[in-house]
Amino acid sequence: MALSGYLRILCAASLWGLIGPVAKIALAAGMPPLEVAFWRTASGWLFFALQALFAGQYRVAGRDMPLVLAFGLFGVAGLFGTYVLAVRDGGAALASVLLYTAPAWVAVMSRFLFRESMGPAKILALIMTMTGVACVCLGPGAGAEHIGPAAVFFGLASGLSYALYYIFGKQYLGRYSTPTLFLWAMPVGALALLPSVTFHAWPFTVWLAVVTLGFCSTWLAYSIYYSGLRHLEATRAAVVATMEPVVAAVLAWIMWDERFSLLGYVGSGLILAAVLVTMRPARRMPGVETEEVAPADAV
Repeated sequence: MALSGYLRILCAASLWGLIGPVAKIALAAGMPPLEVAFWRTASGWLFFALQALFAGQYRVAGRDMPLVLAFGLFGVAGLFGTYVLAVRDGGAALASVLLYTAPAWVAVMSRFLFRESMGPAKILALIMTMTGVACVCLGPGAGAEHIGPAAVFFGLASGLSYALYYIFGKQYLGRYSTPTLFLWAMPVGALALLPSVTFHAWPFTVWLAVVTLGFCSTWLAYSIYYSGLRHLEATRAAVVATMEPVVAAVLAWIMWDERFSLLGYVGSGLILAAVLVTMRPARRMPGVETEEVAPADAV
């Protein structure tokens, strides 16, 4: 059963690793980044809505609704939008690596919001993360986009937005199923991204790319991840899910010839190692609070 859990988590991580390289197909055709995020959100919501309605899991208490809707704005639109902007400005590999600054953001926010202590492991992880980001930004390799301030800003912003999944999940995701929450949160995210939509007659490959993001990298990835958690403890699942940036980097190299320099790969390794250091003292990764909490790579 444990092997089945590992395989499912690995499959989910691979599906999340598709996000950057597949999004670049739409970006290369001229679709604006926030429109890519919109269609991913809208198509992903369709599948979550169908699941929630068929399962009868669509009720949210009135007292919780304001924060659920706020999560749709900052967690869904914020994460999906900034991540695609990071892909546009810095490449799929860079965006995936900078997304993994989320545990560092979580450590800082938890210190102020939940009064959690900043022990040696967290401090070490923060130092490793900051050093890793510096190395990645200073080490673009042949074939990689120029790493400018915008790429770093949007990459770090995506990590910050993703960290909200932990903060929100600690309070609310344990009360409801994921389809229930996304049934209500995703339309808010879509509405926030709607002004960016051009309603252009895009080629079939572009529509295929954005629907793939909604179906495979959003709804299917979540579903497989949660089924894997039934056979594997959350911390182990989060460790396996760190395969996402590896998958993203390999696909970005194959599809788009993106490569880091040696310094860039060292920085990437430091950021991923910081994730493991953060989890070692029994700290859970963003969104793996319970079986129904958003996963560690829910981009």
